[in-house]
Amino acid sequence: MNNKIQSGIYTLIILLVLTACGGGPQNAMPPAATVKTDTVELKDPIYYDIYPGNVVALNTVVLNSEVSGFITGIYFQEGQQVRKGQKLYEIEQSKYQAAYSSADASLKIAQANFEKTRKDAERYKQLGEKGMTTQQRLEYSEADLQTAESQVTAAKANLQRAQIDLQHSIIIAPFDGTIGISLVKMGAFVTAGQTKLNTVSSNDPISIDFVVNEKEISHFVTLEQRKLTKYDSLFTLALPDNSIYPYPGKILFLDRAVDMQTGTLKIRLEFPNPKKALKDGMSCNVRVENKHADKVVVIPNKAVTEQMGEYFVYVVEQDTARQHKVKIGKVVGKNIVIQEGLKPGEQIIVEGIQKLRDGVAVQTGDPQAQAPKK
Repeated sequence: MNNKIQSGIYTLIILLVLTACGGGPQNAMPPAATVKTDTVELKDPIYYDIYPGNVVALNTVVLNSEVSGFITGIYFQEGQQVRKGQKLYEIEQSKYQAAYSSADASLKIAQANFEKTRKDAERYKQLGEKGMTTQQRLEYSEADLQTAESQVTAAKANLQRAQIDLQHSIIIAPFDGTIGISLVKMGAFVTAGQTKLNTVSSNDPISIDFVVNEKEISHFVTLEQRKLTKYDSLFTLALPDNSIYPYPGKILFLDRAVDMQTGTLKIRLEFPNPKKALKDGMSCNVRVENKHADKVVVIPNKAVTEQMGEYFVYVVEQDTARQHKVKIGKVVGKNIVIQEGLKPGEQIIVEGIQKLRDGVAVQTGDPQAQAPKK
């Protein structure tokens, strides 16, 4: 009996010591974590699918010299806008003008000879009908007429060739566009079919080329079939400095076939370019607007945590943080689409989640607020 009393006294002393040292059961409970919450709602987000693209002029022509000679005139400023038919270069014309004049004179001589031969042939024919000339003379006159006719044809061909050479000594702009830096200077000798002079490219409108995975083709076929008659906000551009190009575009066409090596299809868009801000060869990002058919759950991106390739969100249930596994979708600015794992009306934790674990007690407030000094 005395041993039982003594054991009880020892137990009481130990409990009193633990209580005095703060080791009692009540003091072992950690305080509730302060967090900031948000309510899950259904929203109608608009986001963009991004594709790397390149600016491509709808028309580009390399100007070559079709005749040989010295450059005797340059009639543009490099980088300026030129109009269709505008005179750009002149190659020495003296020999081509002389060749044209000679060919023109040869044609006139051939035509005069043909006319004389034709009259002679007609006269011999009349004499033959009266029996006043021989059959051989008639045959000679017809042969002479055919020769004269052939000479006229050859003279016309020579004149046409000389005229083309004379025309090619003047290089004109094939269409409205921008001309580049000249590859030749005044007085330079150019060789027919070999010397490149310059490049002209159209700039308004202008096109953008990008590629999509073959799994996305049906989506873009649907967009193409919409047959937009005007530019639509469906297609926009992000420029290299991350600014958004102010003019929207439209689908011009889808390429004829999928690249079998990459499994991609090229798509060409058309954009207005009145200020010439888009340059041929420039890189950019094509933004294709994407909308959900129905409203979806959208929450702040900072509420999502990742653990070994899986995604979780803390939901407040009876003042306790509970981890919910979620399936994420597109990022929309600072928010993210949640495809599975959350329901409208649930309270999710958006701040103060760094030290949380499943089952921790929480209270709403400002997690950044400092504890009062003692």
